[in-house]
Amino acid sequence: MNPLKKLHAEQDQAVWLDFVARGFVQEGGLKRLVDEDGLRGVTSNPAIFEKAIGHSDEYDDALKAAGDERVIDLYEGLAIADIQAAADVLRPVYDASGGQDGFVSLEVSPYLALDTAETLAEARRLHKAVARDNLMVKVPATPEGIPAIRDLTADGININVTLLFAQDAYEQVANAYIEGLEKYAASGGAIDRVASVASFFISRIDAAVDKLLDEKIAAANDPDEKAALEGLKGKVAIANAKLAYRRYKRLFAGERWQTLADKGAHPQRLLWASTGVKNKAYSDVLYVEELIGPNTVNTIPPATMDAFRDHGKVRASLEEGVDEAERVLAHLAKTGIDLDAVARQLVEEGVQLFVDAADKVLGAVAGKRQKFLDHGLDRQALALGSLDAPLKTAIETWRKDGLVRRLWQRDAKVWSGADEAKWLGWLTIVEDEARKAADYAAFADEVKREGFTDAVVLGMGGSSLGPEVLAETYGPQAGFPRLRILDSTDPDEVRAVEAAVNLERTLFIVASKSGSTLEPNVFRDYFLGRMRDVVGDDKAGRHFVAVTDPGSAMEKAAQDDGFRRIFYGVPQIGGRYSVLSAFGLVPAAAMGLDVAAFLASARTMVRSCGSDVPPDLNPGVQLGLAMGIAATAEGRDKVTLIASPGIDTFGAWAEQLIAESTGKEGKGLIPIDNEPLAAPAAYGKDRFFVYLRLDEGADPAQDSAVKALEEAGHPVVRIALASKASLPQEFFRFEIATAVAGAVLGINPFDQPDVEASKIKTRELFSAAEKDGALPAETPVAENETFALYTDPTNADALRKAGAGADPESWIKAQIGRVSAGDYVALLAYVTRNPEHLRPLQEARVALREARHVATCAEFGPRFLHSTGQAYKGGPDSGVFLQITSEAPDLAIPGRSLGFATVIAAQARGDFGVLSERGRRALRVHIKGDVAKGLDRLKSALS
Repeated sequence: MNPLKKLHAEQDQAVWLDFVARGFVQEGGLKRLVDEDGLRGVTSNPAIFEKAIGHSDEYDDALKAAGDERVIDLYEGLAIADIQAAADVLRPVYDASGGQDGFVSLEVSPYLALDTAETLAEARRLHKAVARDNLMVKVPATPEGIPAIRDLTADGININVTLLFAQDAYEQVANAYIEGLEKYAASGGAIDRVASVASFFISRIDAAVDKLLDEKIAAANDPDEKAALEGLKGKVAIANAKLAYRRYKRLFAGERWQTLADKGAHPQRLLWASTGVKNKAYSDVLYVEELIGPNTVNTIPPATMDAFRDHGKVRASLEEGVDEAERVLAHLAKTGIDLDAVARQLVEEGVQLFVDAADKVLGAVAGKRQKFLDHGLDRQALALGSLDAPLKTAIETWRKDGLVRRLWQRDAKVWSGADEAKWLGWLTIVEDEARKAADYAAFADEVKREGFTDAVVLGMGGSSLGPEVLAETYGPQAGFPRLRILDSTDPDEVRAVEAAVNLERTLFIVASKSGSTLEPNVFRDYFLGRMRDVVGDDKAGRHFVAVTDPGSAMEKAAQDDGFRRIFYGVPQIGGRYSVLSAFGLVPAAAMGLDVAAFLASARTMVRSCGSDVPPDLNPGVQLGLAMGIAATAEGRDKVTLIASPGIDTFGAWAEQLIAESTGKEGKGLIPIDNEPLAAPAAYGKDRFFVYLRLDEGADPAQDSAVKALEEAGHPVVRIALASKASLPQEFFRFEIATAVAGAVLGINPFDQPDVEASKIKTRELFSAAEKDGALPAETPVAENETFALYTDPTNADALRKAGAGADPESWIKAQIGRVSAGDYVALLAYVTRNPEHLRPLQEARVALREARHVATCAEFGPRFLHSTGQAYKGGPDSGVFLQITSEAPDLAIPGRSLGFATVIAAQARGDFGVLSERGRRALRVHIKGDVAKGLDRLKSALS
């Protein structure tokens, strides 16, 4: 009889191999080991599972068939199938032993090791999913795990307790098992079919203690002291185990235990784990030969098993030398080494090792999934140069700290620990809205049936920029109305929309989360009044739908005015994160897009950015970390967006998301959209480039320019879209990325304090104007026949010192003279947004960039107030602002005493007032007369 079989026969010792079942079941190897060597059970080893994933055609086939399912679903389904197969192979052993051997062990996710409630829920779910009596669920002996062990035992679930190092912790575990049995017996449970092992880790203790002993040996001067310390090496773990076994004998004896034993209860066996020898100076069978005793289990690694077969000696060793074990630990304590502290550290490290192993498994699956999705997932490539090293560090920090999981768990401490958790409804909105796809389809059929030729979104910021991307990217759909967007209170823009549509065949989509935002309300007032004039009071409401949050003022107004439908947003989603909710999907359905297909595309990215995808393979997390690290490590906070023709309006949406989310508390990313590309030398060292390239419509000139930027050492992220159909993926990628970048910056990416400040100041000005009949008069600091200039006293003093005189051009020159390296210039134009007005602004920003090598922005008000305006006021003080206003023929608003011209003037003044309050470098240029001519003259002054 070989030593292993002799060990079984003489000492009732069970030997469990530490491997995942699949590698052996496939070849019949597990059955062979059971037959030949009396193998009593198996435990899952993620490292071998990872290897199986890497080489198994079966896993590849499963991944291909699953498409874009979540990684965790794939892994779990395959793992449970493996566990069930192994359990079935071992069932005869289980039956023959009366339910005490023949177990398969399945580990609760190590990510839950510090959460009692989650551990309980997950263990119960796994137990139910596997549905095998000979399953043991593995739970760590963390402080949070011990009450879970008690409650799971009380459910009649077999528990493999892992990560035990300390005797006191073991006693708590044993008592938890006993208490659980008592509760299960009291509920009528059959406790004779409940089994448990307490896994005491051995070699890790010696490895940790030996290291501390070596430090003390090196510091000792007395040869005798050195020898005494040397004599403790390799003895502490076994001494600790022997004394734990003594506690086992005490705990599972006496009246309390006998009461349970009389009902058929079995003791919780001590299981020796980590019994491979790490120090080559020790016997390679040390942790087998010295730990043999009744009712114990040894999870012998295969190499150690081979060694023991060859030369191991069997004896009842566990109860030998107990007094010596006490002396060893007493001597250790006198050296100043705290074994309990070592044990606590080993538990923490053990949890992390389990997490590391799980991360590798999930990473292996995620990598395969991305490979099989191929062009079904928009591809992302990073060329970051000197940012590579800090990014790798950040990725490892996020992996080790589980920050991707914590983000999905809505842990506000990922950010600032404020109210972030209440704003994370966008994480699950794709699945939530997919369940409503039929309702959106019915709405689309209704719109088509009614014969509407135009659908106009009346909104601002997140309510308008997402729909604008859809309208411009996908264009009119056959049989459906053309989607238009109105997000400006400029009177000429309102007139232009009205002139472009036939009111009798137009549907208006009034979009406002709060229902109190000024712009959507005045848009509604105007067009509802016009519609009443055209179709009558009784039919006007049928030309309107509302998208708003439940209980808002807009909801009540829509009900009172007889709107065709009211669609509801999610209060837990801020406006800029709302494009994949009703605020984007109602316009999408109205224009004839297939909402179900739209959401299916987005879902591919949602799952690719999921909690189970490690940060190095998680496209949204990776992009967010890169943006955040670029800003914090190298000051590259100007996120410059480049997009292929056909998807180029995406930048305006992303611009709002990034600026409004990150620009606060003096920090932030400044997005640069629609800035014409130039040679690398035109850019400063504050740039970070993101290029969205559409495979089916790429611009070769853009490709060449981006390649030159990359070769010149500028950090570049390339995102390749196979077609426009995959654009929904990018909405979610950028949402995750922006949230992650906010975490890197250490701010709350879901509030917008400075946008609210502008809204408040605008409302105050407009209300006062309605009362007084006009806005208060202003005194310019300089003026001529073309311009009147305004600024606050602090900026006026600074500009005069910089050379500003009587003529407006000198003030403009002085303002531009304030620009330094790392700054940006923002031209904020409260004029009609049209190509004629955009051209001189674009030419001016190019001239400024070429001359100053700074980033430039050209924004139209008031739409940027709900977008980049937050970063301009609350972000880093690196902006130099030129606000541009003009006068346009007024347009009356039904039910209000003042018209749109007063609204936009109040918005401009409110915006400028907050810029001044924030101490920003701001100058307002008011154009008199012809706006186009005034802009050309301003361009000349800036150039």
